[in-house]
Amino acid sequence: MSRVVVVGAGVGGLAAAARLLARGHAVTVVEQAVDVGGKLGTLVHDGFVFDTGPSLLTMPHLLEELFADTGAPLADVLPLQRLATACRYRFPDGTVLDLPGEVGAIPAALDAALGPGRGAQWSAFLERAGRIWDVTHEPFLESPITVGDLARLSRRVPDVATVAPWASLRGLGRRYLTDPRLRMLLDRYATYTGSDPRRAPAALATVPWVEQTWGSWYVPGGLGRIATALLDRVRALGGEVRTGVAVAEVTTRDGVATGVGLADGTTLAADVVVANADAAQVYGRLVHDRAAARAAARVRRTPPSLAGFALLLELDEAPPDQPHHHVLFAEDYDAEFDAVFGRRGPPRPVGRPTVYVAAADDPAVVPTAGAGAWFVLVNAPRHDPSGGVDWDAAGLEERYADTVLDVMASRGLDVRRRLRHRTVLSPAELERRTLTPGGAIYGTSSNGALAAFLRPANRSPVRGLYLVGGSSHPGGGLPLVVLSARIVAELVGSAAPA
Repeated sequence: MSRVVVVGAGVGGLAAAARLLARGHAVTVVEQAVDVGGKLGTLVHDGFVFDTGPSLLTMPHLLEELFADTGAPLADVLPLQRLATACRYRFPDGTVLDLPGEVGAIPAALDAALGPGRGAQWSAFLERAGRIWDVTHEPFLESPITVGDLARLSRRVPDVATVAPWASLRGLGRRYLTDPRLRMLLDRYATYTGSDPRRAPAALATVPWVEQTWGSWYVPGGLGRIATALLDRVRALGGEVRTGVAVAEVTTRDGVATGVGLADGTTLAADVVVANADAAQVYGRLVHDRAAARAAARVRRTPPSLAGFALLLELDEAPPDQPHHHVLFAEDYDAEFDAVFGRRGPPRPVGRPTVYVAAADDPAVVPTAGAGAWFVLVNAPRHDPSGGVDWDAAGLEERYADTVLDVMASRGLDVRRRLRHRTVLSPAELERRTLTPGGAIYGTSSNGALAAFLRPANRSPVRGLYLVGGSSHPGGGLPLVVLSARIVAELVGSAAPA
Protein backbone atom coordinates (compact mmCIF):
# COMPACT_ATOMS: atom_id res chain seq x y z
CA MET A 1 0.00 0.00 0.00
CA SER A 2 1.32 3.44 -0.95
CA ARG A 3 0.73 6.74 0.82
CA VAL A 4 -0.80 9.05 -1.78
CA VAL A 5 -1.30 12.80 -1.60
CA VAL A 6 -3.65 14.28 -4.20
CA VAL A 7 -3.14 17.99 -4.83
CA GLY A 8 -6.48 19.50 -5.85
CA ALA A 9 -10.05 18.36 -5.27
CA GLY A 10 -11.40 18.91 -8.73
CA VAL A 11 -13.22 16.08 -10.49
CA GLY A 12 -9.92 14.57 -11.66
CA GLY A 13 -8.38 14.62 -8.19
CA LEU A 14 -11.44 13.23 -6.43
CA ALA A 15 -11.98 10.54 -9.09
CA ALA A 16 -8.34 9.48 -8.88
CA ALA A 17 -8.53 9.46 -5.08
CA ALA A 18 -11.63 7.24 -5.11
CA ARG A 19 -10.02 4.77 -7.50
CA LEU A 20 -6.77 4.66 -5.53
CA LEU A 21 -8.63 4.13 -2.27
CA ALA A 22 -10.56 1.27 -3.87
CA ARG A 23 -7.17 -0.24 -4.80
CA GLY A 24 -6.09 -0.19 -1.15
CA HIS A 25 -3.91 2.94 -1.05
CA ALA A 26 -4.01 5.47 1.78
CA VAL A 27 -5.08 8.80 0.27
CA THR A 28 -5.10 12.38 1.50
CA VAL A 29 -6.56 15.10 -0.74
CA VAL A 30 -5.56 18.73 -0.17
CA GLU A 31 -7.45 21.61 -1.80
CA GLN A 32 -6.60 25.31 -1.63
CA ALA A 33 -10.24 26.42 -1.93
CA VAL A 34 -12.81 26.00 0.82
CA ASP A 35 -15.04 23.94 -1.50
CA VAL A 36 -14.31 20.97 -3.75
CA GLY A 37 -14.98 20.78 -7.47
CA GLY A 38 -12.25 22.91 -9.02
CA LYS A 39 -13.43 24.11 -12.42
CA LEU A 40 -16.72 22.32 -11.75
CA GLY A 41 -17.60 25.10 -9.37
CA THR A 42 -20.90 26.19 -7.85
CA LEU A 43 -21.95 29.67 -6.79
CA VAL A 44 -25.04 30.37 -4.69
CA HIS A 45 -26.46 33.91 -4.39
CA ASP A 46 -29.85 34.87 -2.93
CA GLY A 47 -31.09 31.32 -3.41
CA PHE A 48 -29.99 31.11 -7.06
CA VAL A 49 -27.62 28.19 -7.77
CA PHE A 50 -25.14 28.39 -10.64
CA ASP A 51 -22.72 25.91 -12.16
CA THR A 52 -19.66 28.07 -12.93
CA GLY A 53 -17.86 25.47 -15.02
CA PRO A 54 -19.13 22.59 -17.17
CA SER A 55 -22.88 22.71 -17.78
CA LEU A 56 -23.17 19.61 -19.96
CA LEU A 57 -22.49 15.95 -19.20
CA THR A 58 -21.73 13.53 -22.02
CA MET A 59 -20.61 9.89 -21.98
CA PRO A 60 -22.39 9.24 -18.66
CA HIS A 61 -21.29 5.60 -18.78
CA LEU A 62 -17.80 6.73 -17.72
CA LEU A 63 -19.22 8.25 -14.55
CA GLU A 64 -21.28 5.10 -14.00
CA GLU A 65 -18.13 3.01 -14.40
CA LEU A 66 -16.26 5.17 -11.87
CA PHE A 67 -18.92 4.74 -9.20
CA ALA A 68 -19.42 1.03 -9.92
CA ASP A 69 -15.67 0.44 -9.58
CA THR A 70 -15.48 2.23 -6.23
CA GLY A 71 -18.68 1.25 -4.42
CA ALA A 72 -22.41 1.87 -4.75
CA PRO A 73 -23.62 2.48 -8.31
CA LEU A 74 -24.18 6.01 -9.61
CA ALA A 75 -27.94 5.56 -9.75
CA ASP A 76 -27.98 5.16 -5.96
CA VAL A 77 -26.29 8.49 -5.30
CA LEU A 78 -26.88 10.84 -8.22
CA PRO A 79 -29.79 11.15 -10.68
CA LEU A 80 -29.08 11.95 -14.33
CA GLN A 81 -31.54 13.50 -16.79
CA ARG A 82 -31.22 13.11 -20.56
CA LEU A 83 -32.21 16.24 -22.49
CA ALA A 84 -34.80 15.85 -25.25
CA THR A 85 -33.32 18.90 -27.02
CA ALA A 86 -29.55 18.91 -26.94
CA CYS A 87 -29.27 22.58 -27.92
CA ARG A 88 -31.05 25.38 -29.76
CA TYR A 89 -28.84 27.12 -32.32
CA ARG A 90 -29.57 30.54 -33.82
CA PHE A 91 -27.54 31.23 -36.97
CA PRO A 92 -26.61 34.69 -38.30
CA ASP A 93 -29.33 34.54 -40.98
CA GLY A 94 -31.96 34.11 -38.25
CA THR A 95 -32.48 30.37 -38.82
CA VAL A 96 -33.22 28.45 -35.62
CA LEU A 97 -32.34 24.77 -35.17
CA ASP A 98 -33.51 22.71 -32.21
CA LEU A 99 -31.06 19.82 -32.28
CA PRO A 100 -32.65 16.65 -30.85
CA GLY A 101 -30.99 14.76 -28.04
CA GLU A 102 -31.52 11.43 -29.82
CA VAL A 103 -29.08 10.89 -32.68
CA GLY A 104 -31.65 9.13 -34.85
CA ALA A 105 -33.85 12.23 -34.91
CA ILE A 106 -31.09 14.64 -35.96
CA PRO A 107 -31.17 14.21 -39.79
CA ALA A 108 -34.88 15.03 -40.03
CA ALA A 109 -34.45 18.05 -37.75
CA LEU A 110 -31.61 19.34 -39.91
CA ASP A 111 -33.67 18.90 -43.08
CA ALA A 112 -36.62 20.71 -41.53
CA ALA A 113 -34.61 23.67 -40.24
CA LEU A 114 -31.87 24.06 -42.85
CA GLY A 115 -33.30 22.45 -45.97
CA PRO A 116 -33.44 19.03 -47.65
CA GLY A 117 -30.19 17.07 -47.79
CA ARG A 118 -28.58 18.71 -44.77
CA GLY A 119 -29.34 15.71 -42.59
CA ALA A 120 -27.63 13.40 -45.05
CA GLN A 121 -24.55 15.63 -45.13
CA TRP A 122 -24.28 15.65 -41.35
CA SER A 123 -24.85 11.89 -41.16
CA ALA A 124 -22.03 11.28 -43.66
CA PHE A 125 -19.74 13.46 -41.60
CA LEU A 126 -20.69 11.65 -38.38
CA GLU A 127 -20.02 8.30 -40.04
CA ARG A 128 -16.44 9.46 -40.73
CA ALA A 129 -16.18 10.82 -37.18
CA GLY A 130 -17.26 7.43 -35.83
CA ARG A 131 -14.47 5.73 -37.77
CA ILE A 132 -11.97 8.22 -36.33
CA TRP A 133 -13.30 7.36 -32.87
CA ASP A 134 -12.81 3.66 -33.50
CA VAL A 135 -9.17 4.25 -34.39
CA THR A 136 -8.27 6.72 -31.67
CA HIS A 137 -10.28 6.20 -28.49
CA GLU A 138 -8.43 3.20 -27.04
CA PRO A 139 -4.79 4.13 -27.78
CA PHE A 140 -5.13 7.91 -27.44
CA LEU A 141 -7.90 8.59 -24.92
CA GLU A 142 -8.05 5.56 -22.66
CA SER A 143 -4.32 4.82 -22.38
CA PRO A 144 -1.23 6.75 -21.26
CA ILE A 145 -0.06 8.09 -24.61
CA THR A 146 3.59 7.89 -25.66
CA VAL A 147 5.62 8.86 -28.70
CA GLY A 148 5.64 5.16 -29.55
CA ASP A 149 1.85 5.21 -29.85
CA LEU A 150 2.10 7.94 -32.46
CA ALA A 151 4.80 6.01 -34.29
CA ARG A 152 2.69 2.83 -34.35
CA LEU A 153 -0.30 4.74 -35.71
CA SER A 154 1.86 6.29 -38.42
CA ARG A 155 2.70 2.80 -39.70
CA ARG A 156 -0.99 1.82 -40.09
CA VAL A 157 -1.75 3.49 -43.40
CA PRO A 158 -5.55 2.91 -43.41
CA ASP A 159 -5.83 4.32 -39.88
CA VAL A 160 -3.75 7.36 -40.79
CA ALA A 161 -6.01 8.00 -43.77
CA THR A 162 -9.07 7.78 -41.52
CA VAL A 163 -7.74 10.19 -38.89
CA ALA A 164 -6.23 12.57 -41.50
CA PRO A 165 -3.71 14.18 -39.11
CA TRP A 166 -2.73 16.67 -41.82
CA ALA A 167 -6.27 18.10 -41.98
CA SER A 168 -7.95 20.65 -39.71
CA LEU A 169 -11.40 20.13 -38.25
CA ARG A 170 -12.75 22.78 -40.58
CA GLY A 171 -10.93 21.26 -43.53
CA LEU A 172 -12.45 17.85 -42.87
CA GLY A 173 -15.88 19.40 -42.46
CA ARG A 174 -15.68 21.10 -45.84
CA ARG A 175 -15.39 17.68 -47.49
CA TYR A 176 -18.84 16.73 -46.25
CA LEU A 177 -20.77 19.91 -45.43
CA THR A 178 -21.76 22.43 -48.09
CA ASP A 179 -24.17 24.47 -45.97
CA PRO A 180 -22.30 27.28 -44.12
CA ARG A 181 -24.59 26.79 -41.12
CA LEU A 182 -23.53 23.16 -40.79
CA ARG A 183 -19.91 24.27 -41.01
CA MET A 184 -20.54 26.82 -38.27
CA LEU A 185 -22.16 24.14 -36.14
CA LEU A 186 -19.06 21.97 -36.56
CA ASP A 187 -16.68 24.86 -35.85
CA ARG A 188 -18.24 25.31 -32.43
CA TYR A 189 -17.08 21.88 -31.30
CA ALA A 190 -13.44 23.05 -31.50
CA THR A 191 -14.21 25.46 -28.66
CA TYR A 192 -14.95 22.48 -26.41
CA THR A 193 -11.16 22.15 -26.19
CA GLY A 194 -10.52 25.90 -26.28
CA SER A 195 -9.27 25.71 -29.86
CA ASP A 196 -9.56 27.36 -33.29
CA PRO A 197 -11.37 25.12 -35.82
CA ARG A 198 -9.08 26.39 -38.58
CA ARG A 199 -6.08 24.91 -36.76
CA ALA A 200 -7.55 22.15 -34.57
CA PRO A 201 -6.97 18.63 -35.93
CA ALA A 202 -9.58 16.65 -37.81
CA ALA A 203 -9.54 14.14 -34.94
CA LEU A 204 -11.79 16.55 -33.00
CA ALA A 205 -14.59 15.37 -35.26
CA THR A 206 -15.08 12.80 -32.52
CA VAL A 207 -16.43 15.52 -30.18
CA PRO A 208 -19.81 15.94 -31.92
CA TRP A 209 -19.93 12.19 -32.59
CA VAL A 210 -19.53 11.44 -28.87
CA GLU A 211 -22.05 14.07 -27.81
CA GLN A 212 -24.71 12.94 -30.27
CA THR A 213 -24.10 9.21 -29.89
CA TRP A 214 -24.40 9.15 -26.08
CA GLY A 215 -26.65 12.18 -25.69
CA SER A 216 -26.65 15.36 -23.62
CA TRP A 217 -27.27 14.99 -19.89
CA TYR A 218 -27.97 17.14 -16.86
CA VAL A 219 -27.78 16.53 -13.12
CA PRO A 220 -30.89 17.91 -11.34
CA GLY A 221 -29.71 20.47 -8.85
CA GLY A 222 -26.67 21.29 -10.99
CA LEU A 223 -23.56 19.50 -12.23
CA GLY A 224 -21.72 20.61 -9.11
CA ARG A 225 -23.44 17.70 -7.40
CA ILE A 226 -21.00 15.40 -9.21
CA ALA A 227 -18.15 16.83 -7.13
CA THR A 228 -20.18 16.46 -3.94
CA ALA A 229 -20.97 12.83 -4.76
CA LEU A 230 -17.29 12.14 -5.42
CA LEU A 231 -16.33 13.80 -2.13
CA ASP A 232 -18.79 11.54 -0.32
CA ARG A 233 -17.35 8.49 -2.09
CA VAL A 234 -13.77 9.39 -1.16
CA ARG A 235 -14.72 9.82 2.49
CA ALA A 236 -16.79 6.62 2.51
CA LEU A 237 -13.68 4.76 1.30
CA GLY A 238 -11.63 6.16 4.18
CA GLY A 239 -9.89 9.00 2.37
CA GLU A 240 -9.05 12.30 4.05
CA VAL A 241 -10.02 15.53 2.27
CA ARG A 242 -8.59 18.77 3.63
CA THR A 243 -9.93 22.01 2.11
CA GLY A 244 -8.56 25.52 2.58
CA VAL A 245 -5.05 24.06 2.46
CA ALA A 246 -2.61 25.60 -0.02
CA VAL A 247 0.31 23.59 -1.40
CA ALA A 248 3.58 25.48 -1.76
CA GLU A 249 5.62 22.73 -3.43
CA VAL A 250 5.91 19.10 -4.37
CA THR A 251 8.98 17.92 -2.48
CA THR A 252 11.54 15.73 -4.23
CA ARG A 253 14.78 13.93 -3.47
CA ASP A 254 17.09 12.60 -6.20
CA GLY A 255 14.40 13.00 -8.84
CA VAL A 256 11.70 11.25 -6.82
CA ALA A 257 8.58 12.86 -5.36
CA THR A 258 8.53 12.57 -1.57
CA GLY A 259 5.41 14.51 -0.62
CA VAL A 260 4.09 18.05 -0.56
CA GLY A 261 5.06 21.12 1.40
CA LEU A 262 2.11 23.20 2.56
CA ALA A 263 1.91 26.98 2.74
CA ASP A 264 1.85 26.82 6.55
CA GLY A 265 5.29 25.22 6.56
CA THR A 266 4.23 21.66 7.31
CA THR A 267 4.99 18.68 5.07
CA LEU A 268 2.91 15.67 4.09
CA ALA A 269 5.13 12.72 3.25
CA ALA A 270 4.00 10.50 0.38
CA ASP A 271 5.13 7.65 -1.81
CA VAL A 272 3.00 9.03 -4.66
CA VAL A 273 1.80 12.55 -5.46
CA VAL A 274 -1.09 13.07 -7.88
CA ALA A 275 -1.39 16.67 -9.05
CA ASN A 276 -4.87 17.74 -10.10
CA ALA A 277 -3.67 21.20 -11.05
CA ASP A 278 -2.83 23.00 -14.27
CA ALA A 279 0.34 21.49 -15.73
CA ALA A 280 1.90 24.93 -16.11
CA GLN A 281 1.41 25.50 -12.38
CA VAL A 282 2.77 22.08 -11.45
CA TYR A 283 5.96 22.32 -13.48
CA GLY A 284 6.43 26.07 -13.25
CA ARG A 285 5.69 26.67 -9.56
CA LEU A 286 5.29 23.50 -7.49
CA VAL A 287 8.18 21.25 -8.55
CA HIS A 288 11.80 22.40 -8.30
CA ASP A 289 13.59 19.72 -10.27
CA ARG A 290 15.60 19.67 -13.51
CA ALA A 291 13.22 17.27 -15.20
CA ALA A 292 10.28 19.44 -14.17
CA ALA A 293 12.04 22.52 -15.51
CA ARG A 294 12.34 20.85 -18.92
CA ALA A 295 8.66 19.88 -18.78
CA ALA A 296 7.76 23.47 -17.88
CA ALA A 297 9.61 24.70 -20.95
CA ARG A 298 7.63 22.29 -23.15
CA VAL A 299 4.34 23.45 -21.64
CA ARG A 300 5.30 27.10 -22.26
CA ARG A 301 5.86 26.29 -25.93
CA THR A 302 2.36 24.90 -26.39
CA PRO A 303 -0.38 27.41 -27.23
CA PRO A 304 -2.78 28.10 -24.37
CA SER A 305 -6.47 27.61 -24.88
CA LEU A 306 -8.90 30.44 -25.22
CA ALA A 307 -10.49 31.71 -22.03
CA GLY A 308 -14.09 32.38 -21.08
CA PHE A 309 -16.06 35.42 -19.96
CA ALA A 310 -19.10 34.36 -17.96
CA LEU A 311 -22.20 36.04 -16.61
CA LEU A 312 -24.37 34.52 -13.91
CA LEU A 313 -27.80 36.06 -14.41
CA GLU A 314 -30.57 36.03 -11.82
CA LEU A 315 -33.89 36.59 -13.60
CA ASP A 316 -37.12 37.47 -11.82
CA GLU A 317 -39.03 35.73 -14.60
CA ALA A 318 -37.44 33.42 -17.16
CA PRO A 319 -38.63 33.75 -20.78
CA PRO A 320 -41.04 31.01 -21.90
CA ASP A 321 -39.91 28.16 -24.17
CA GLN A 322 -36.26 28.65 -23.28
CA PRO A 323 -34.17 25.53 -24.03
CA HIS A 324 -31.65 24.17 -21.55
CA HIS A 325 -28.74 24.96 -23.91
CA HIS A 326 -28.83 27.85 -26.38
CA VAL A 327 -26.16 29.13 -28.79
CA LEU A 328 -26.44 32.49 -30.57
CA PHE A 329 -23.80 32.40 -33.31
CA ALA A 330 -21.59 35.35 -34.18
CA GLU A 331 -22.09 37.09 -37.49
CA ASP A 332 -18.36 36.60 -38.23
CA TYR A 333 -16.98 33.49 -36.55
CA ASP A 334 -13.51 33.87 -38.07
CA ALA A 335 -13.23 37.39 -36.64
CA GLU A 336 -14.09 35.92 -33.23
CA PHE A 337 -11.29 33.37 -33.40
CA ASP A 338 -8.87 36.02 -34.71
CA ALA A 339 -9.67 38.21 -31.72
CA VAL A 340 -9.35 35.63 -28.95
CA PHE A 341 -6.16 34.09 -30.36
CA GLY A 342 -4.55 37.40 -31.36
CA ARG A 343 -4.49 37.00 -35.13
CA ARG A 344 -4.57 40.09 -37.35
CA GLY A 345 -3.82 42.17 -34.29
CA PRO A 346 -3.33 41.72 -30.56
CA PRO A 347 -5.70 39.57 -28.49
CA ARG A 348 -8.89 41.51 -27.84
CA PRO A 349 -12.45 41.06 -26.60
CA VAL A 350 -14.84 40.09 -29.38
CA GLY A 351 -17.18 42.89 -30.36
CA ARG A 352 -20.09 40.62 -31.22
CA PRO A 353 -19.25 37.16 -29.85
CA THR A 354 -21.03 33.85 -30.07
CA VAL A 355 -23.10 33.57 -26.90
CA TYR A 356 -23.78 30.32 -25.08
CA VAL A 357 -26.59 30.15 -22.53
CA ALA A 358 -27.28 27.35 -20.05
CA ALA A 359 -30.77 27.85 -18.61
CA ALA A 360 -31.87 24.80 -16.66
CA ASP A 361 -35.61 24.46 -16.07
CA ASP A 362 -34.95 23.16 -12.58
CA PRO A 363 -36.77 24.34 -9.44
CA ALA A 364 -33.78 23.23 -7.37
CA VAL A 365 -31.61 26.09 -8.71
CA VAL A 366 -34.01 29.04 -8.29
CA PRO A 367 -35.66 30.41 -5.13
CA THR A 368 -39.13 31.00 -6.64
CA ALA A 369 -41.22 29.41 -9.37
CA GLY A 370 -40.69 30.98 -12.77
CA ALA A 371 -37.35 32.59 -11.91
CA GLY A 372 -34.20 31.85 -13.91
CA ALA A 373 -30.59 31.09 -13.02
CA TRP A 374 -28.72 31.52 -16.31
CA PHE A 375 -25.08 30.82 -17.03
CA VAL A 376 -23.90 32.85 -20.03
CA LEU A 377 -20.48 32.25 -21.59
CA VAL A 378 -18.56 33.82 -24.47
CA ASN A 379 -15.12 33.00 -25.83
CA ALA A 380 -12.52 35.50 -24.68
CA PRO A 381 -8.77 36.11 -24.83
CA ARG A 382 -6.96 35.04 -21.70
CA HIS A 383 -5.96 37.50 -19.00
CA ASP A 384 -2.52 38.80 -19.97
CA PRO A 385 -1.75 42.31 -18.66
CA SER A 386 1.77 42.32 -20.09
CA GLY A 387 1.03 41.42 -23.70
CA GLY A 388 -2.72 41.06 -24.23
CA VAL A 389 -5.92 41.97 -22.42
CA ASP A 390 -5.88 43.15 -18.81
CA TRP A 391 -9.31 42.03 -17.66
CA ASP A 392 -8.71 43.78 -14.32
CA ALA A 393 -8.52 47.17 -16.05
CA ALA A 394 -10.95 49.62 -14.47
CA GLY A 395 -14.48 49.19 -15.79
CA LEU A 396 -13.63 46.68 -18.54
CA GLU A 397 -15.51 43.66 -17.24
CA GLU A 398 -18.68 45.65 -16.51
CA ARG A 399 -18.61 47.34 -19.93
CA TYR A 400 -18.12 43.99 -21.61
CA ALA A 401 -20.93 42.42 -19.57
CA ASP A 402 -23.20 45.16 -20.95
CA THR A 403 -21.95 44.34 -24.46
CA VAL A 404 -22.81 40.66 -24.07
CA LEU A 405 -26.34 41.46 -22.86
CA ASP A 406 -26.82 43.89 -25.75
CA VAL A 407 -25.65 41.26 -28.25
CA MET A 408 -28.10 38.74 -26.79
CA ALA A 409 -30.91 41.25 -27.15
CA SER A 410 -30.00 41.99 -30.77
CA ARG A 411 -30.30 38.27 -31.51
CA GLY A 412 -33.74 37.96 -29.98
CA LEU A 413 -32.89 36.99 -26.40
CA ASP A 414 -33.39 40.17 -24.37
CA VAL A 415 -33.39 39.61 -20.61
CA ARG A 416 -32.19 43.06 -19.52
CA ARG A 417 -35.55 44.09 -18.03
CA ARG A 418 -35.92 40.74 -16.25
CA LEU A 419 -32.52 40.97 -14.58
CA ARG A 420 -32.36 41.33 -10.80
CA HIS A 421 -28.63 40.64 -10.34
CA ARG A 422 -25.60 39.62 -12.35
CA THR A 423 -22.23 38.21 -11.33
CA VAL A 424 -19.31 38.63 -13.72
CA LEU A 425 -16.54 36.03 -14.02
CA SER A 426 -13.85 37.46 -16.27
CA PRO A 427 -10.77 35.49 -17.37
CA ALA A 428 -8.87 37.24 -14.55
CA GLU A 429 -11.40 36.04 -12.00
CA LEU A 430 -11.36 32.53 -13.48
CA GLU A 431 -7.58 32.54 -13.09
CA ARG A 432 -7.94 33.41 -9.40
CA ARG A 433 -10.68 30.88 -8.77
CA THR A 434 -9.14 27.92 -10.60
CA LEU A 435 -5.40 28.78 -10.53
CA THR A 436 -5.45 28.44 -14.32
CA PRO A 437 -2.92 30.76 -16.00
CA GLY A 438 -4.77 33.59 -17.72
CA GLY A 439 -8.11 31.90 -17.17
CA ALA A 440 -7.28 29.57 -20.07
CA ILE A 441 -9.68 27.04 -18.59
CA TYR A 442 -9.03 24.30 -21.16
CA GLY A 443 -5.26 24.24 -20.47
CA THR A 444 -3.42 24.06 -23.78
CA SER A 445 -5.36 24.37 -27.01
CA SER A 446 -5.54 21.65 -29.65
CA ASN A 447 -4.28 24.04 -32.33
CA GLY A 448 -1.89 22.14 -34.59
CA ALA A 449 -1.79 18.74 -36.24
CA LEU A 450 -0.65 16.76 -33.20
CA ALA A 451 -1.50 19.12 -30.35
CA ALA A 452 -4.51 17.08 -29.21
CA PHE A 453 -2.20 14.09 -28.71
CA LEU A 454 0.67 15.94 -27.05
CA ARG A 455 -0.77 17.30 -23.83
CA PRO A 456 1.39 16.78 -20.73
CA ALA A 457 1.56 13.08 -19.92
CA ASN A 458 -0.08 11.57 -16.85
CA ARG A 459 3.25 10.07 -15.75
CA SER A 460 5.53 13.03 -15.09
CA PRO A 461 9.32 12.99 -15.59
CA VAL A 462 9.61 13.08 -11.77
CA ARG A 463 9.27 9.56 -10.44
CA GLY A 464 6.22 9.15 -8.23
CA LEU A 465 4.49 12.30 -9.54
CA TYR A 466 1.44 11.97 -11.76
CA LEU A 467 -0.78 14.53 -13.44
CA VAL A 468 -4.55 14.27 -13.67
CA GLY A 469 -7.21 16.63 -14.98
CA GLY A 470 -8.08 18.77 -17.95
CA SER A 471 -4.63 20.23 -18.65
CA SER A 472 -3.02 16.78 -18.91
CA HIS A 473 -3.71 13.76 -21.11
CA PRO A 474 -6.28 13.06 -22.53
CA GLY A 475 -7.72 16.60 -22.18
CA GLY A 476 -10.49 18.78 -20.83
CA GLY A 477 -14.17 18.13 -20.28
CA LEU A 478 -15.80 15.89 -17.70
CA PRO A 479 -15.56 12.59 -19.65
CA LEU A 480 -11.86 13.00 -20.46
CA VAL A 481 -11.05 14.09 -16.91
CA VAL A 482 -12.73 10.94 -15.60
CA LEU A 483 -10.67 8.91 -18.08
CA SER A 484 -7.55 10.74 -16.91
CA ALA A 485 -8.25 9.58 -13.36
CA ARG A 486 -8.66 5.99 -14.49
CA ILE A 487 -5.35 6.12 -16.36
CA VAL A 488 -3.53 7.55 -13.32
CA ALA A 489 -5.01 4.96 -10.97
CA GLU A 490 -3.83 2.19 -13.27
CA LEU A 491 -0.34 3.68 -13.46
CA VAL A 492 -0.09 4.09 -9.70
CA GLY A 493 -1.60 0.67 -9.14
CA SER A 494 1.44 -0.98 -10.72
CA ALA A 495 4.00 1.18 -8.89
CA ALA A 496 5.84 0.18 -5.71
CA PRO A 497 6.58 2.72 -2.96
CA ALA A 498 9.77 4.67 -3.60
